[in-house]
Amino acid sequence: MRAAVCALLVAAIVTACGEGKGTYYEEEGSIFHTIYHIKYRTNKGPLTDKIAAELQAFDASLNPFNKESILARVNRNEPVEVDDWFVTVFNRAMDVAERSGGVFDVTAAPLINLWGFGYEQKDSVSPAVIDSMLQFVGYRKVRLDGRRVVKDDPRLELSFSAIAKGYACDVVAALLEREGVEDYMVEIGGEVASRGMNARGECWRIGINKPEDDTTGVKNDMQEVVELCGRRGMATSGNYRNFHVRDGKKVAHTIDPRTGYPSQQNILSATIVAPDCMTADAYATAFMAMGLDAACRMAEAVPEIAYYVIYADTSGVHRVKMSPAIQEMIVGKTKNEK
Repeated sequence: MRAAVCALLVAAIVTACGEGKGTYYEEEGSIFHTIYHIKYRTNKGPLTDKIAAELQAFDASLNPFNKESILARVNRNEPVEVDDWFVTVFNRAMDVAERSGGVFDVTAAPLINLWGFGYEQKDSVSPAVIDSMLQFVGYRKVRLDGRRVVKDDPRLELSFSAIAKGYACDVVAALLEREGVEDYMVEIGGEVASRGMNARGECWRIGINKPEDDTTGVKNDMQEVVELCGRRGMATSGNYRNFHVRDGKKVAHTIDPRTGYPSQQNILSATIVAPDCMTADAYATAFMAMGLDAACRMAEAVPEIAYYVIYADTSGVHRVKMSPAIQEMIVGKTKNEK
């Protein structure tokens, strides 16, 4: 069934200081089974319809829950030409897959579905079923030939769930900039793209939640607050809100595509700041599946990202590891813990 993009609220929240600067507007809506919040300043009036139309078009391209989307048709092996959005997110996903050694892998859709976190759910999980699926999972088994997706195995399916929300933030941000907006914050399902200043004339401040088991989203205690200046993307991935219990055991939503099983690493939450939200979203997922040491080594080779990681030490105590770049963004300048 098509996932609707629904605009829920538009409100002028404050008039900016300075003649001609415009008014700040705030909007809320839903896409990809999650909520978005957008704040922006413009002198054109609310851009509600344009934002909703852009998100609806994005949904028609990359939403796996939308059975008529380009992505869904690719997964059904229909002869379809992909659009620019598909090409962009596919190429970035392949780049992160290479850099992460295959830990980030958009061909893991069958495994995600198997464990109950995708657009389809299976009734049972067994080593035999996992082994059979691993035969057609692997980012090197798919490529683009112009506007066509070429698969080594027709059973291979793509899932951009670990990168699409971040890219949707970037798409809305690009729309706002085409409309002349210089100050905005776009948040979709916890991922953020921002630029400029908020209504108080400050850089945008985004919280990092404490990693507490809570599938309801009610608990929102802040671990830190990050100040985003300039054009930035920020994403957080964690298993503390997206999990379920199977056979009496907690099953986390981060699946390691190399093994087919949920990741059992020591990272509880990974926050990434990057030049764009798509990149931040992908690397936050990669961090969760890689574990602390491997993720930090990878980050050294990707200087455009900054990270803030909450992990459990060997005694189960929560610790923090952050890059120098993100430490400068922390409001209050929390000290790094080794």
